[in-house]
Amino acid sequence: MRKIKLSFSVLACLAVPLGADEGIWLFNQFPKELVRKKYGFEVTDAFLDHLRLSSVRFNNGGSGSFISPEGLLFTNHHVGADCIQKLSSKENDYYANGFHARTRAQEKACPDLEVNVLLRIEDVTGKVNAQVKEGVAPAEANRLRNAAIAALEKDCVARTGNRCDVVTLYAGGQYHMYEYKRYTDVRLVFAPESSIAAFGGDPDNFTYPRYCLDFALFRAYENGKPARVSHYLRWSKEGVQDGQLTFVAGHPGTTGRLATYAELEFYRDVSYPLIHARLKSLVDTLLAYSAKSAENKRVAAENLQSQQNSYKAYTGFLAGLRDPLLMKQKLAEERRLQEAVRNDAAMAAQYGGLWEEVAAAYREFASFYKQFWLFERGATRGSELMDIARMVIRYAEEKPKPNDQRLTDYRETALPSLERAMYTTAPIDDSMEIAVIADYLRFLSQELGAEDPTVKALLAGRTPQQAAESLVRTSKLKDVAVRKRLAADASAVRASQDGMIRFLRLLDEPARRYRKLFEDKVESIQRSSAARIAQIRFKLMGTSAYPDATFTLRLSYGPVRGYKNDKGEDIPYTTRISGVFQRATGQEPFNLPPSWIKAQAKLDGATPFNFVTTNDTHGGNSGSPTVNTKGEIVGILFDGNIESLPNRFVYREEKERSVHVASQVIVEALRRVYGAAAILKEIGM
Repeated sequence: MRKIKLSFSVLACLAVPLGADEGIWLFNQFPKELVRKKYGFEVTDAFLDHLRLSSVRFNNGGSGSFISPEGLLFTNHHVGADCIQKLSSKENDYYANGFHARTRAQEKACPDLEVNVLLRIEDVTGKVNAQVKEGVAPAEANRLRNAAIAALEKDCVARTGNRCDVVTLYAGGQYHMYEYKRYTDVRLVFAPESSIAAFGGDPDNFTYPRYCLDFALFRAYENGKPARVSHYLRWSKEGVQDGQLTFVAGHPGTTGRLATYAELEFYRDVSYPLIHARLKSLVDTLLAYSAKSAENKRVAAENLQSQQNSYKAYTGFLAGLRDPLLMKQKLAEERRLQEAVRNDAAMAAQYGGLWEEVAAAYREFASFYKQFWLFERGATRGSELMDIARMVIRYAEEKPKPNDQRLTDYRETALPSLERAMYTTAPIDDSMEIAVIADYLRFLSQELGAEDPTVKALLAGRTPQQAAESLVRTSKLKDVAVRKRLAADASAVRASQDGMIRFLRLLDEPARRYRKLFEDKVESIQRSSAARIAQIRFKLMGTSAYPDATFTLRLSYGPVRGYKNDKGEDIPYTTRISGVFQRATGQEPFNLPPSWIKAQAKLDGATPFNFVTTNDTHGGNSGSPTVNTKGEIVGILFDGNIESLPNRFVYREEKERSVHVASQVIVEALRRVYGAAAILKEIGM
C-alpha cells in the first residue's frame, strides 16, 4: 500500500482522545507515552515483560496469574468452576461447599485444564501473505494464508516444543505468532463456597454495587512437582485505593470495535438475536432440570451459571446495537474514514469499494447464518457428549490429512490441547445430557422447521425428547477407551453404531458444508476487504488503533473511580464487607454460607469488598490480575456493570465500569473465615 498523507484535522478526528482510558492493547504496542502524559507513570519494558510472564490464559476461556514462585495460580471462581464441578460428586460438592487443600498432597488434579504463558510475539504478516499474489480470488487467497499459517505454527512447535498460534489482528491486517509455555498438570488448591463466590447470583450479575468473593486458587505442576516460576505477582500490602492507577492483564475474547457498520447491522439483525434466543432456551431448560431434584441442581450448577452469564451478556450487547446513539456514533466514525479515502483520488480508486464488498459478504452470510451457527458454530453448546463425539469424528477424519488441508482446529499445533479435552475423565451425567440435547433438537425444529432435511434426519421420526434419550443411552462415549479406539480409526467411526457418533455424523456433512461457505464467502472477505479497511485505519492512526480482542493477552489501564448511575446517584468506588451482611436475606441467591455467618463478628466490616475502575475489559478478561503501578496485586477482575456491555462495540466511561474483587477482602476471608495460614504465608501476607 502506498504511503497515505492526511491533514492534521483529519488525523485529529480519527485519533483516540487522550481523555479516555480506552484500549485493549497489545503488549508489543502499548501506548507508554499516552500513560506517561496523562498519569505521570513511566511504563517500562521491564514492567510489561514481568506482567506478561506472570499472566496466564486458562484454556476454558478465562485469565489468571502466578502469585508465588511455586506455581500458585490466581483466577476467578467462575473461571475455575468447570474444574471444581468436575472434581465434585454427590458426596463431596466442592462447587457448593468450597475446597481447601491444607497440604500439597491434598491438591486435586483438574481432569482437562491447561494454562498458557505468553513467551514471545513475532510479526509474521509478511510470511503469511508471501504466497498471495495480486488478483488472486479471495477464497483462494484465504486458503493460501491458512496453509502458510499451518506451516508457520508447525515449524514453531518443532523448533521450540511450545504451543504456537498465529493470531489474526486488524481483521487480517497483521498476523502475529504467539509462542506459549503450556502447563497441563493444574491442581485445585482453594475455592470458596459458590454462594459467596457468586453472591447475588443471576439477579446481581453485571450489576454494581456487588459482593462477590469471585476467586479461586490453583497450582501448576511440572514433572509431578509444583512449577518453579521466576515471574509472579506480589500481593499489595495496602490494597486498592480510590483514584489509584491500575493495570489489567488478561485475554478478552471478542470485541467488534473495528467492525464495519454493515457487520454491526448483521450482528444486530441476524446473528445476536439467534444466539440470544438459543441461550434463553438453554437457560430455561437447565432451570427446569435443576428444579426437579437436589442432585440435578448440583449437576447443572456450573453449566447453568455459564449459560445465564452468556444470556445476560448478549442481552446487553443487543441493547447496545439497538441504541440509535451508539449506531449513529459508529456510522459517523465509518464515514470519517471513508471521507479520508475519498479525499485522495488514488486511494479512492483503490479502496473506495471495500465497504460495499464487506456489506455484500454479510448480506450473503445472512442467507445461511442460521444453518452455519446451529449446525457448526453453536451446535454442541451445553453438551459434553455432543462436543466429545464431534471431536472424535473430526479427529479421525482430519488427522490423516496433510497439515495444511485440515480444519484449522485440528492442525498439529492444536492437537495436544484438543486431545486433553477429548480424553477428559470428567464425569458426564446422562440426565443433563438428555435435557440439553432435547432442547437443541427442539430449537432446531423451531428455527429451521420440521421438514428441514437435516432436522428430519436427526429426529428420524422421533420427538426431540425420544431422540435425545435414545442417543445418550446407546452411546458408550463416557468410556475414554472407546473414544481413543474410534479417534484412531476413521473407518471405525464410519461403521460405529454408537448413538452419539451416528448423530454427530449426520450433523457433520451440513456443518462442514456451511463452514466452507463461511470460509469462502465471508472469512475470505474479512481477510481481504475488511483487512484493507483495518490497514487504512492503522496507517491513519498508527498504534492508537488497537486491534479487536482475539482471546490473546492484552493490557488495559485506568484509575479506581466511582460514578453516577442513571438516577444521578453517586456510586462509590468500593463496597465493604459490612454491606454483604446487610444485603443477605438467607434465601438464594442472597444467602451466605455458614462459614461467613459464623465469622461475622471477627471480620472487619470496613474492608473493601468489590471495586470499580475505568479499565477497558471484556469477556475473557475474567480472572485477570488487577495491579498497581508497582506491579502488585490490588484485586482481580471478574465482571463489568450492565452499562459496560455495549463497550463491546464502542468504549465509553461515563458510567461504564469494570468490577473487581479487592485484594483486602481476599486476605481478610482467608485469614478470618477459612484459616488459610499456609496460603497467606505463600503470598507474603
